[in-house]
Amino acid sequence: MADIFWWIVIGFVAGAVGKLIMPGKDPGGCVVTILIGIAGALLTGYVGQIIGFYEPGEDTGFIGATLGAVILLMLYRVMLKLRSN
Repeated sequence: MADIFWWIVIGFVAGAVGKLIMPGKDPGGCVVTILIGIAGALLTGYVGQIIGFYEPGEDTGFIGATLGAVILLMLYRVMLKLRSN
């Protein structure tokens, strides 16, 4: 349970950093970006454990969480563009 809490905290910060890396107008603004960051951190942590990058109980890593946030934010923007066409 502590792992999930840590991923959420890291994801919150990573979402904010992801917004700084990828500025622009997003529907939902910073709140959605931070939620995407949390999802990216959770996904990065989960996949990292499956692949073997992390063991249960280890920290996910801020860089991985930020990368996950940026990737999900890019996918979010692509999906919104496809939906609006």
